[in-house]
Amino acid sequence: MTGVVVNLNAVPLAPGLTEDRLLGGRVVLRQPVDGLRAAIDPVLLAAAVAAQPGEAVLEIGTGTGAAAMCLATRCPGVRVTGIDIQRDLIRLLGDNATLNRLNDQVEGMVGDIRNPPPRLSPGSYDHIMANPPYLEAGAGSLPPNPGKAQAVSEGATDLRTWVRFGLAMVRNRGSITFIHRADRLDALLAELTGKAGEITIFPLWPGDGKPAKRVIVRARRGIQTPTRLLSGMILHLPDGRFTTTADAILRDAAPLELI
Repeated sequence: MTGVVVNLNAVPLAPGLTEDRLLGGRVVLRQPVDGLRAAIDPVLLAAAVAAQPGEAVLEIGTGTGAAAMCLATRCPGVRVTGIDIQRDLIRLLGDNATLNRLNDQVEGMVGDIRNPPPRLSPGSYDHIMANPPYLEAGAGSLPPNPGKAQAVSEGATDLRTWVRFGLAMVRNRGSITFIHRADRLDALLAELTGKAGEITIFPLWPGDGKPAKRVIVRARRGIQTPTRLLSGMILHLPDGRFTTTADAILRDAAPLELI
């Protein structure tokens, strides 16, 4: 049955990896000890994609497939393709799909979005989702681990390339959803404005009265509806626990409705 974890001995845990749980244990995720590790961002991203059974979703920069696994687990019948330039991460995505019995829903491919694989057909996906590198090229100090550095810094593939690739891959009236740092919101909106509509901005507040550090932005290709700024969601209570709304999304696999 899709979404049920299989015998973990079926895929031995290699040195340098950890085995973690997402969505209250519903998703098993193997990921590198020293690479970029999934936290709550991919879970929130996946929760914000309003996919329906039978629809196709493309995740740009999928990594080990955290968001892909969460979306496929929450939405049985949805098909998720993840693309990433790092071959070792795509191999882990395949292992994670096996561990979660999601091979029929999730697949990964190695590819550079500046020169995408021929099998990716433009306009063929109902939804696009992405958690792009949050540092501009040359901005800030990079972690020593090369894989992690590649995941957090745009390098030659800047935010414009991510947005343009997403808009090229999504069907007309389909959605493209990003989670990004709040201080990059202006750059993200600049790339979407005039190319997509129904732009929806959903701030993620770390606590009551604290400035947002992350935003979820969703847009639709071929739609002219004006931009909306929503009230967003508070993630943490004063004692550090997740709010009831955030907990339902992160642990109980509830959807994040951008309303």
